[in-house]
Amino acid sequence: MSVDQQAATAKRKGEHIRICLQEQVNSVGIETGLERYRFKHNALPELSFSEISLETEWFGKRLGAPLLVSSMTGGTDEAGAINRRLAIVAEERGWAIGLGSMRAAIENEELASSFSIRRDAPSVPVIANIGAVQFNYGFGVESCRRAVNIAEADALVLHLNSMQEVFQPEGDTDFRRLLPAIEQVCKTLHVPVGVKEVGWGIDADTAEALANVGVSFIDAAGAGGTSWSQVEKFRSSDELRRQAAESFADWGIPTADSVIEIRDRLPSAIIIASGGLRSGVDAAKAIALGADLAGYGRVLLPQAANDSSILSQEQLRQQFERIEFELRTAMFGIGAGTIDELKKTKRLLLK
Repeated sequence: MSVDQQAATAKRKGEHIRICLQEQVNSVGIETGLERYRFKHNALPELSFSEISLETEWFGKRLGAPLLVSSMTGGTDEAGAINRRLAIVAEERGWAIGLGSMRAAIENEELASSFSIRRDAPSVPVIANIGAVQFNYGFGVESCRRAVNIAEADALVLHLNSMQEVFQPEGDTDFRRLLPAIEQVCKTLHVPVGVKEVGWGIDADTAEALANVGVSFIDAAGAGGTSWSQVEKFRSSDELRRQAAESFADWGIPTADSVIEIRDRLPSAIIIASGGLRSGVDAAKAIALGADLAGYGRVLLPQAANDSSILSQEQLRQQFERIEFELRTAMFGIGAGTIDELKKTKRLLLK
């Protein structure tokens, strides 16, 4: 990677963080779908609140809760600091943690440190991340292996972000023949390989095709939260793309619909629900609809990006604790003492 390319990467990563913190980048006209559901209250749960267990297992590792820090950032000093703050609290609370796209670290060894969080998260699952489209731009199995090694990761996720690439000024838009490349990575890599969207959802047909080539888990990453066409709108100097982005502000499959579709088609799949989740009640709904884990991104970013004081780290910790408390309380409210019982509940109803 040339000096100019390094500067461009750092600029892009910094802009993404700033825009997500400062601009209105939520989907417009579409919600996660979770708002369509409510739990039927159980006035006699026959449980002690203190004995409710959020513990679960993910690829052989115990988690304190079925929760994930979704892939967000990396590739700059600022992004590295964000990843480390998130990793520290994820380790304390027993959450899995995903890293942002590691393309920059593959192309430039000097940027690898921003993805090196294993010292801060020694026991929880860490998920490395590469854009699947990069298989058409020089990446292959060795690049994936390198990403896993840099992060000392337990798994790799390949992200699908076709709509973002169209609106990104420097976007890579050749999404042909990616399924055989994904299959090759699944067959060759020594860790589980998953696939995630970045905010527009995955439908059942795509999920089935991915499962058939060996993908171990699917992150629905549905619509209703951050819209990356909206994010890229704020970066673009191309007036045509800026205007066109408004037409896609409601694009995508709502998170709830994506989870339901995938679970109906693939009863034994490992599914992560992310995309617009803000509370522990959202996690409870997503798990009751069929997800195994619930992922959180931008709701954690303000505190993670604030390096001004020890107080900001405590505020980040409180965000994790709040989400867990809300999840546990929702389970208490329906009489589910374990995550398995939450998955099997009949108390999630359409409003």
